[in-house]
Amino acid sequence: MPATAAPVPDHVPPGLVGSFNLFTAPGMVPTPMGDPHATTSLLHSGPPIFFAPGNTRNGEGTWVVVKAEDQRRVLQDGATFSSNRNIFASALGESWPMIPLEIDPPEHGVWRSLLNPLLSPRRVMNLEPVVRQRAIDLIEAIKAKGTSSDVMEDFCLPFAVSIFLQFLGISSERLTEFVAWATDLLHGTPEQRTAAARTIVAFLDDLRDLRRREPADDFMTYVTTAQIEGRPLTDLEVRGMAVLLFIAGLDTVAAAIGFDLYYLAQNVEQQTLLRAEPRRILLASEELLRAFPTVTPVRRATMDVELHGVTIRKGDLVACPSMTANRDPDEFPDPDNIILDREDNRHVAFAYGPHRCLGSHLARREIVIGLEEWLARIPNFTIKANTTPITHGGFVFGVEHLVLDWSEGGEG
Repeated sequence: MPATAAPVPDHVPPGLVGSFNLFTAPGMVPTPMGDPHATTSLLHSGPPIFFAPGNTRNGEGTWVVVKAEDQRRVLQDGATFSSNRNIFASALGESWPMIPLEIDPPEHGVWRSLLNPLLSPRRVMNLEPVVRQRAIDLIEAIKAKGTSSDVMEDFCLPFAVSIFLQFLGISSERLTEFVAWATDLLHGTPEQRTAAARTIVAFLDDLRDLRRREPADDFMTYVTTAQIEGRPLTDLEVRGMAVLLFIAGLDTVAAAIGFDLYYLAQNVEQQTLLRAEPRRILLASEELLRAFPTVTPVRRATMDVELHGVTIRKGDLVACPSMTANRDPDEFPDPDNIILDREDNRHVAFAYGPHRCLGSHLARREIVIGLEEWLARIPNFTIKANTTPITHGGFVFGVEHLVLDWSEGGEG
């Protein structure tokens, strides 16, 4: 939960202060069998921009931009709307950016060019056999234990963490340890989150130092031996890249697969169709990304700017929930209806503009492979009787306690 909401700035007209909050609005707090995406979709019945008090973890309020077209304007304009916020570092009482996410143009382009080869479609294709084998191993281990599973704990998060370990060049034998760190970081108390963050940073720093001495064929070696504008990267720059890879590669992918399985568990006819015709999974995964995106990009205004007649002052935070853009009726016919064969699907689950997700190619393949292997190996599944999934909002939406059952093909 966020800190106590800060006072609404004096320049915000009272009529533009909304009651919605990504953390505390109904449907956003941990909710049994909730649908936070449907809750945010309701914002389309209100103004295209409003101010949401306490709409960050530290209690600061943000403007909320509802429409997809307006979000594109904000996210494309890195000069007016900065992403340089040092979110992770500031939580540790430090000041360094996650790179390239918290670097603004034009410097951002230099960093992006450095990292693009690491997550190119060709490199992702080369990783695919490993990704698929990790999915198979996890699912087969789940099947060996019985006919039900808390899939967030047993599959979604370990799957995402295992790919991160592969990228870093770390043995999968440390999977359990890393999953515990990730769980505390993403879902623990404030004290647990801070402790996990310090543990992760210390590990990544140690790995950086090791790779400077003993190079290998992995991400950390690449960035420790790379040069930016004719010079080697500093220790903090390497840390900023590694932390972003850790954060971006875990919660979002795990949450996306979780929401997909949550939906399919409630719509057995859809999973039956995908299981019978697996070629449909690729297109279906894009519709599920549209319907259940997980992130809300936030920017800080670098100057006074007007949007829909509303003056956003220099220093104001501006939130662009991908959930409202992806449910915008001006962009998608029948946006609240999940149509698994929807085409021309210009969703923004991976954000938009210069900071569009660098790892989108890998994330897409993880999601598709995860669904392919789950549906190929697990029969019809439903939510286990007497269990209740819990959904939550925030700047990364998620689902927890998602216990699926496939006894008798999912009946019972």
